[in-house]
Amino acid sequence: MKNGNEYMKRLADEQIKKYLQIFGAVYIVGTKYCGKTWTSMYHANSSFFVADPKNNFQNRRLASISPNTILDGDVPRLIDEWQEVPSLWDAVRTEVDLRGKKGQFILTGSSTPNYNTMHTGTGRVGRIRMRTMSLYESNESNGMVSLKDVMNSKNIAAKVDNGELEKIAYYVVRGVFPANINFSEEEAIMFNKAYVENVINSDMQKIDNVERDTKKVRNFLRSLARNESTVVSNTTIAKGMKEIDDETIDLNTVNSYLDVLNRLYLIDNQEAFSNNIRSSVRLKQSEKRHFVDPSIACALLNVNSNKLINDLNTFDFLFEALCERDLRIYAEVNNYSLYHYQDYNDREIDAVIQDEDGNYSMFEIKLGMDEVDNASKKLIELRDSIKESGGIPPKNLGVIVGVSSYAYRREDGVYVIPITSLKP
Repeated sequence: MKNGNEYMKRLADEQIKKYLQIFGAVYIVGTKYCGKTWTSMYHANSSFFVADPKNNFQNRRLASISPNTILDGDVPRLIDEWQEVPSLWDAVRTEVDLRGKKGQFILTGSSTPNYNTMHTGTGRVGRIRMRTMSLYESNESNGMVSLKDVMNSKNIAAKVDNGELEKIAYYVVRGVFPANINFSEEEAIMFNKAYVENVINSDMQKIDNVERDTKKVRNFLRSLARNESTVVSNTTIAKGMKEIDDETIDLNTVNSYLDVLNRLYLIDNQEAFSNNIRSSVRLKQSEKRHFVDPSIACALLNVNSNKLINDLNTFDFLFEALCERDLRIYAEVNNYSLYHYQDYNDREIDAVIQDEDGNYSMFEIKLGMDEVDNASKKLIELRDSIKESGGIPPKNLGVIVGVSSYAYRREDGVYVIPITSLKP
């Protein structure tokens, strides 16, 4: 199954190898076309594709009639899109118990089925979430700056390529689905729009067999896209649909749509930082809204790179989404966690990364170097305020930028890190 000549290595590879040594089965989840199957095939020695349409979906029928018959094969054995036949979960779990060995199966899933009638798999199945590729994985970050080094307060100095505004806009619009990284912008936009339409017309209907008004779903997704990288409420999402699209939607429907999108791994919200920093300042707990890739928002809003460059306000939010996508991927490789900061004094910080020991660093995200001074001042003032109030201050401060030729540490200690220089 392994084909190292064609396979583009992913940051999840090492975690998959470790999990195969620890668990009887590894469950890899993520939105469609993020690379789950290709990565799983790289690690597997045999495979069974449940959703294969050949012979009138014969594989699905076989798996439904006799789940155990498809489990035989060289291990690790890949069972791709197992959720098409939910009984496979318990079949795999039982087989893992019977064999008593590690690394027997790799399961993939692009949606979450109803688990009410199934065993959780705790202790037997290790779960890994894959996302679209980071710029480092697509070879569009030179990796001269390590997030781990920044978290450990090491000095950095690096020359950076790919930091032009036009390239950054292209990366945002194109996204980093493995299937489209070599596409022209026009081809990528066509791919991403088709992806969104498939979600609206097929995936959202299929996941729970509920027929939905596709026009309302589309307008709802557009309202989410307009609020990418914000902490707006569900009520604001619904209000935006009414004001802009003249579409009325109740909050129960909003909640049901969000549940489906979560189950399809299409949204990847950023939790609020709630660590006890022993400060008297009260922190808000609203999640920051994100699609799993900013290109989805671009497809819904019908924007290309030229439109972004001529609408820097929208560009700012979508660039922030790109950076936070990459920061989440890099953080998880190091067993760090990604949050955002917002308190009741109206102070907000784009990204907070916390390590396993509870140390944390704060980062602002800015498209251009002209904003670095103000962003640095904001970070320093918040750090000092936390310290003065008796709280535990951030260990490091940094500004993630788009358009820059250098990565370095300022005299005030604030890191300046182009996103096209970053790696785990």
